[in-house]
Amino acid sequence: MSSTTRVTPEEALAYHLEPRPGKYDIVASTPMATQRDLSLAYSPGVAVPVQAIADNPALAYDYTVKGNIVAVISNGTAILGMGNLGALAAKPVMEGKAVLFKRFADVNAIDIELDTEDPDEIIKAVSLMGPTFGGINLEDIKAPECFIIEQRLKEIMDIPVFHDDQHGTAVICAAGLINALELSGKKIEDCRIVLNGAGAAGIACLELLKRMGAKHDNCIMCDTKGVIWQGRTEGMNQWKSAHAANTPLRTLDEAMVGADVFLGVSAKGAVTPEMVSAMAENPVIFAMANPDPEITPEEAHAVRPDAIVATGRSDYPNQVNNVLGFPYLFRGALDIHARAINDEMKIACAKALAALAREDVPDEVAMAYGRKLSFGRDYIIPTPFDPRLIYVIPPAVAKAGMDTGVARRPIIDMKAYEQGLRSRMDPTASILQGVHARAKQAQARMIFAEGDEPRVLRAAVAYQRAGLGRALVVGREADVREKLDAVGLGDAVRELEIVNAANSRYLDTYKDFLYARLQRQGQDRQDIHRLAARDRHVFSALMLQHGHGDGLVTGVTRKSAHVLSLINNVFDAKASDGAVGVTALLHKGRIVLISDTLVQEWPEPEDLATIAIRSAGVARSLGLEPRVAFVSFSTFGYPVSERATKMHDAPKVLDRIGVDFEYEGEMTVDVALNPEQMKNYPFCRLTGPANILVVPARHSASISVKLMQEMAGATVIGPILTGVKKPIQICSTNSTVNDILNMAVMAACKIGQ
Repeated sequence: MSSTTRVTPEEALAYHLEPRPGKYDIVASTPMATQRDLSLAYSPGVAVPVQAIADNPALAYDYTVKGNIVAVISNGTAILGMGNLGALAAKPVMEGKAVLFKRFADVNAIDIELDTEDPDEIIKAVSLMGPTFGGINLEDIKAPECFIIEQRLKEIMDIPVFHDDQHGTAVICAAGLINALELSGKKIEDCRIVLNGAGAAGIACLELLKRMGAKHDNCIMCDTKGVIWQGRTEGMNQWKSAHAANTPLRTLDEAMVGADVFLGVSAKGAVTPEMVSAMAENPVIFAMANPDPEITPEEAHAVRPDAIVATGRSDYPNQVNNVLGFPYLFRGALDIHARAINDEMKIACAKALAALAREDVPDEVAMAYGRKLSFGRDYIIPTPFDPRLIYVIPPAVAKAGMDTGVARRPIIDMKAYEQGLRSRMDPTASILQGVHARAKQAQARMIFAEGDEPRVLRAAVAYQRAGLGRALVVGREADVREKLDAVGLGDAVRELEIVNAANSRYLDTYKDFLYARLQRQGQDRQDIHRLAARDRHVFSALMLQHGHGDGLVTGVTRKSAHVLSLINNVFDAKASDGAVGVTALLHKGRIVLISDTLVQEWPEPEDLATIAIRSAGVARSLGLEPRVAFVSFSTFGYPVSERATKMHDAPKVLDRIGVDFEYEGEMTVDVALNPEQMKNYPFCRLTGPANILVVPARHSASISVKLMQEMAGATVIGPILTGVKKPIQICSTNSTVNDILNMAVMAACKIGQ
């Protein structure tokens, strides 16, 4: 994956250090609390599945994690374009690959770094681990050793062995090329294809395209010494020789004349505008060098507006991104207990990806990317965060595996399989990715009110360096500089815009506005000066009110109720004004909104209806279809209690108003969230588990959120302030840097507006 987001060394190290070193934990999936649990998990109960597997080895897929675990294996000889830095240095990359497997396809993965450059030692070590895993993902092993290792392991192991640096790139490249050729009206068997970069990825790309119909003599492979032609001896090996063409061409410049397709897995600037000019009509250019392409889309289109261009970068259309392939290839392979991932499965993956890009793009994907995506020259490959990938690609891979005889356990009911894959989707990650993408589109000027707090400053730097917008930090320059120096971000002081009452040319305007607003509330001119010039929360709110920023994040250094009272000097953010606080809880792939967690102390039925309406707006801003439950200790009138009455009456208020979302109540939390419990009330109007819980009072909301955070480890975003005319988000005092950044993103996207 390639990205243009700027990160400092300090930020990168902090990410890998906090909250615990590394990027993943191992969590038990079965009960482990009692002596009986332990007896079942280990001795004596474990003897039963041991004997069952000894009698029938195929049962290992039923009684162990073998069927859903992959080994990510490297020796660190070709790390992310950084070169040979060794096995130990490769560990952060391999951990990252492991979490991508989990994030995108719910495949468990363990990283294993082997401290040797001897192919035979690697082959032996990996082959001996075969009983443990359902598949092997080789990563960052240099050529030509990677070819030797993969080929030998495929021969001796009975589980899939896949070198993603080769085949992952090849699969996504093939998917994009299918669509690019369709748009340009060409057939692969007729195309002249030029490949620059004869390493592992380049060779794999050409091999797969030849399997898909490209003709050998139409494919010209180049390396740093020019065209690989039949008879060349310099810098050759057996893998290059297999693709040597019978051609008089000797240089990349010569090869590009009249070429239909260019594939680059080489180096920045390897292709010139003159080379592109010489290509055939409607040329296809996949400039996949990482992190900078062989030629940029702007440079290519300047000389050839008819070109279809793809790169490895996320800031250009048509990103060739391996994460579109390897998680789903392994998901499909694991689910049929495959013996291998063969070419037919790779081609099926490519064709399924190409077909998906031709379909109508869901609204949530368009929302995430801030623009409508539709099949065409700037959209030939699906986006990595398309929620359909998980249930479209693995079935295609699995079917190809079954058709070619590598499946140990074929899938009988493919429709049920697809439905099961849908349930593996973690909506929380895609929701956060979506709002971050929208924030990047919005480019909001974000006011960070507490410029003397290191966490706030780190979040402000991250906001700006992530390309989300402009960070405006309220504080004294000397303080900001000192705090940034202390956290190793001293160079960032030049990037941030530091504002305060002393350097603001708008202070008099702010004070006039505030005096006009508060003069009949017991505030004189001196009071107004103190508020506007000395209180950073008020000053920041005044900046926002006057359009000198697009959003405001505050609350890290003071209690939320106090901060809200200060903001109310500038904005109408009281319960009587219809303001509501909505907190998002993200836990185990579910997202639930709890309201009101900030403003309404003891809401009455009409207030509860307002809370539900505001919360539904927040849900839709996040890409969720609202299902509201008014929760209590009572369910549909039993037990009877005056404290539950208002929760019983609130839905009736919505009945009178007439709203366009689902709601029901009153009910207990288990009925609201558990479909099995909900079935006991067939008259319930909710079509599925609630994703918004409207609670009786602010104290119960606070207790619920903090209990989930502390006991269950839920991720908390909020409270998200809604019902105020400008985007203001009030963090909690225990917010982490990431929490503050998420709140800034919410403000940038105008969530709740």
